[in-house]
Amino acid sequence: MTRSPTKSPSPADPGFLEAEVLIVGGGLVGSTLAIALAQAGVDVVVIDTQDPRAGLDAGFDGRATAIALATQRVLAGLGIWPPLEAYAAPIKEIRVSEGRSLFFLHYDHRETGEEPFGFMVENRNLRKALFHRVREFDAIRFLAPAAVRLLARQGAGVTADLSDGRKVKARLAIAADGRNSRTREGAGIRVTHWSYEQAAIVCSVAHERSHDFTAHEHFLPAGPFAILPLMGDLDRPGHCSSIVWTERADLAPAIMALDEKNFIAELQRRFGEFLGPLEVIGPKWCYPLSLQFTERTIDKRLALIGDAAHAMHPIAGQGLNMGLRDVAALAEVVLDAKRLGLDIGDGTMLERYQRWRRFDNTLMLAMTDGLNRLFSNDIRPLRLVRDIGLAAVNALPPLKKVFMRQAMGLVGDLPRLMRNQPL
Repeated sequence: MTRSPTKSPSPADPGFLEAEVLIVGGGLVGSTLAIALAQAGVDVVVIDTQDPRAGLDAGFDGRATAIALATQRVLAGLGIWPPLEAYAAPIKEIRVSEGRSLFFLHYDHRETGEEPFGFMVENRNLRKALFHRVREFDAIRFLAPAAVRLLARQGAGVTADLSDGRKVKARLAIAADGRNSRTREGAGIRVTHWSYEQAAIVCSVAHERSHDFTAHEHFLPAGPFAILPLMGDLDRPGHCSSIVWTERADLAPAIMALDEKNFIAELQRRFGEFLGPLEVIGPKWCYPLSLQFTERTIDKRLALIGDAAHAMHPIAGQGLNMGLRDVAALAEVVLDAKRLGLDIGDGTMLERYQRWRRFDNTLMLAMTDGLNRLFSNDIRPLRLVRDIGLAAVNALPPLKKVFMRQAMGLVGDLPRLMRNQPL
């Protein structure tokens, strides 16, 4: 079913909309939550400052996202995965190494079963899949471009006054508006933040030889250098990779300013020659790297998900995965409450969501922070500890299997969607 994004359930007053859930932020995480709720019959209004149609026809932009196996199950269960399947590159092996050390850690998906560790998906394809899936639900009204001027959370519901004069009333509000969430700020939820004094240079490259769907993570003194397999040309798959190059923040601007020849020379020096000559395809991007987390993820009739609640170093490629774990958990909590006839915005229900996600998010934040601090240096005693650690994990199959399941996202108290069960 297709519906107009401006449809209102109140014909007498087209400037007033009413729904069960209001989601502020219609990006990858916010749109996925809207689909999860609407698929189970919950009326949702999504508000975003950018029109999602603006990026649909954009060419290849060089950015891609790692989707862990557990997260892929969420997308499959919500009907988002089918149009992505042909373009998603499976991650069949992972190789972790440090500089020029002879020690390394090698994961092979066949040691855990037939399924890959996850997939690499170009962001443009994920945006398209979400956009078209959202439009299949009459229960989703997507208001964009639009902004929340004031969000009142009183009594039995929330009321959002929009900048264009419209009003939205709901039982529960969700903040999915990113690291700099104004919704979170308006609720007075404090944030702990620190900079790594690092920047991520992101681009995609074409190479002569196939990557055989192996992901590489090289730990260098300035930070991790990741080579992540992309599908690339469907007629010649396996000859493109996504690069996430961590560099000192003070050096990154100079690297970004290099001409093409010198940029590729610097890239190839870190990349190595094992896949042959490189060619940068699409634009290059540069982002400052930091860690942040909130003192809590709920407030009165409000829940935080994704980057609005936590943002981490990309060292393990888990940023979006943790956001979509939030989605799967919150959707399950909301739907369970609704089936029992309970108030979906009640504090007890929200507390269940916060307890469920607190340990998992804290553990991942601590792990990514610790790994980055341990490996992003050239201190000789620490190099020895790292080499011994990599060799030890590689030589102990039971321990290695634990780390492999972590990479697949198959650890912890998993929501139903991540266990291949319907909501």
